[in-house]
Amino acid sequence: MSKLQDAERPEARRPPGGGAAVAGAAAQPSVGDYLRLSLERIRGGETGVLPVVGGLLLVAILFQSLNSHFLTAGNLVNLLVQAAVFSLLAMGEVFALLLGEIDLSIGFVAGMGAVVMCELVLPSTGWPWWAAVAAALVVAALIGLLQGTLITRIGLPSFVVTLAGLLFWQGVMLWILGSGGSILIQDDVINAIGGGTLTRAAGWVVMLVIVGVFARQTWRHDRRRRESGLVAPPPQLTVAKILAALAGGVALVLLCNADRGVLAPVYGMPWVVVLVFAVLAAWTYLLGRTRFGLYVYAIGGNAEAARRAGIRLPRTRTLAFMLCSFTAGIGGIVYASRLRSISTALDGGTLVLYAVAAAVIGGTSLFGGRGKALHGVLGGVVIAAIDNGMGLLGFSAAAKYVVTAIVLVVAVTIDAVARRNRPDGR
Repeated sequence: MSKLQDAERPEARRPPGGGAAVAGAAAQPSVGDYLRLSLERIRGGETGVLPVVGGLLLVAILFQSLNSHFLTAGNLVNLLVQAAVFSLLAMGEVFALLLGEIDLSIGFVAGMGAVVMCELVLPSTGWPWWAAVAAALVVAALIGLLQGTLITRIGLPSFVVTLAGLLFWQGVMLWILGSGGSILIQDDVINAIGGGTLTRAAGWVVMLVIVGVFARQTWRHDRRRRESGLVAPPPQLTVAKILAALAGGVALVLLCNADRGVLAPVYGMPWVVVLVFAVLAAWTYLLGRTRFGLYVYAIGGNAEAARRAGIRLPRTRTLAFMLCSFTAGIGGIVYASRLRSISTALDGGTLVLYAVAAAVIGGTSLFGGRGKALHGVLGGVVIAAIDNGMGLLGFSAAAKYVVTAIVLVVAVTIDAVARRNRPDGR
């Protein structure tokens, strides 16, 4: 497995500032030493989520200074709901980008998932909501399987295959819905996915469960690294990370539980926020703690080295495209649920461009081998914050596109500059 371990990307499991040279280290660094190692890694181009977090803070400060309504509880919760579709699609796109590929079809794959679900829950069809949702996700995954097979088995470029997919699935949507057609969702459970909220007590329970799982996994991960002689955060920093997550969770629940209604009381954590966290947790575990995730990073880092290490490239790449489309299907369900319908007005082309932009703005590299599901979520929040803030200020859609484009170029520039500073050039 040594070749495979050499192909592993830094953010997956590699210790800060280290490689094989630190694997046998007996003494663990102090808090100060570890922070210095982390600073050296940042100077070397391993900035992680710092740029996007800093960008979010700047966006918040800017829009709050221009409109005091931006940081109110009602607007922030609305912003998180707005970001859900972008974040879900971006998390799907991360799978393709990690391979050094791209999927331009996910906007209309999301639309196909929404159409299938909406058709199946019509009174004339009579499917239960859970079966309709499952069928929509299966269809989305099969689309990914088809496109992934064309890319990996026949050797067609992903750009061409998924661009053709964008056009094809848009045509299928128009054929099913008809010119100017739409399907209203009449199922209360599905409508609640994008518009429902938890009770105040349930919000606290969900937060504690999420933070508890995070705390357990983080503590076990760092402890195992220390026991194996690998560089890991000192216990004090591990506890600090857990406490920071708890503080963030408490702040989020307090924000969601505040009454943000205008004509009637509205409070509670939106269901869609819980869904995004669930997908984030699943994909973070898949990419960071499983053999499949290791293979994806290895292929994106150096496909030839991964092949020589014994990785079955076609199977791994096809599965990655399936997961990309599957996640897009989830995004399509949320999109339709928020609007309580699906129609030909869905702009899949814009959705996919926002998805790619969100993934890259969040920190995923366009060049493959570097990225996390978290990057898709953070990038989606940035996209939504720009759209939301400029909407509050009365800017047109044209201005929003221009500003988003500028932010994307800045993000890609930061990534390109950081690549030149990294020892591996990635």
